[in-house]
Amino acid sequence: MRIGRHIWISGTTATDERSQPVAVGDAYEQACYILQKIERVLQQSGATRRDIVRTRIYLVNQADWQAVARAHAEFFSDVRPANTLVVVAALIGADYLVESEVEAYLSTERA
Repeated sequence: MRIGRHIWISGTTATDERSQPVAVGDAYEQACYILQKIERVLQQSGATRRDIVRTRIYLVNQADWQAVARAHAEFFSDVRPANTLVVVAALIGADYLVESEVEAYLSTERA
């Protein structure tokens, strides 16, 4: 959703265009897929990953935090949005290990 300069992308899972889970059993690959999916939505809203100011990541397995953090770091490179990582009991859909949401803010030049 975009309102003015603000963009919110709600909980995003590793679900393909046929509503099927992607990379079942692999939290790193799910995180990469999710971030690429989020980037496509941002582009449709006139934004890029550089506009993301906050991310929230929900994990089912605490042991996956380093793999998911690595995917996050690779995706953002020198961009450093505020980030929260939370371990949850479950996500909707047994095959999902990761869910992410982001907030972005466009600079005045592109608002």
